[in-house]
Amino acid sequence: MKFAIITLSDKGYAKEREDLTGPALIDFIQKNLGFMELSYYTIIPDDKDALKRELLELCEANVDLVITNGSTGIAPRDIAPDVTQEVIEKRLWGFEEAMRLKSFEKTPTAIVSRACVGTRKNTLIINLPGSPKAAIENIGFIYKAIEHTIKKLQGDQTPCAGAV
Repeated sequence: MKFAIITLSDKGYAKEREDLTGPALIDFIQKNLGFMELSYYTIIPDDKDALKRELLELCEANVDLVITNGSTGIAPRDIAPDVTQEVIEKRLWGFEEAMRLKSFEKTPTAIVSRACVGTRKNTLIINLPGSPKAAIENIGFIYKAIEHTIKKLQGDQTPCAGAV
């Protein structure tokens, strides 16, 4: 299975700030989801058209998992959830609820997260926060359900009981 990481950061794109979150997510996935292979990593600005183009191209390329990080809050340039909602065909509220609930237990400001999770074709798309700590915490809350979700999305007919 293939995965891609998209970091949304105006400063990262302009090379004014090093992206620590993208590499941390790559490391986490390779250690905890060893069956996944990195197929793409990029840093883009907080730009709706750029993100939409990236998501659509990755879904067309049959990437199994696309993780965005950054741009999930309520600041004027936070656009990841808005674009993701335009692109996805099915929303997976449970992933979002789990991330917000577990994050809120750690920090009250997590309640303003608008991170979105859903599917398009055979691709699972997950929005994560931009800070390395928050991104790793959030993927840590949900990673055990990722393989099962992708398999079901791609037609696996085995019973769900005890899958995770």
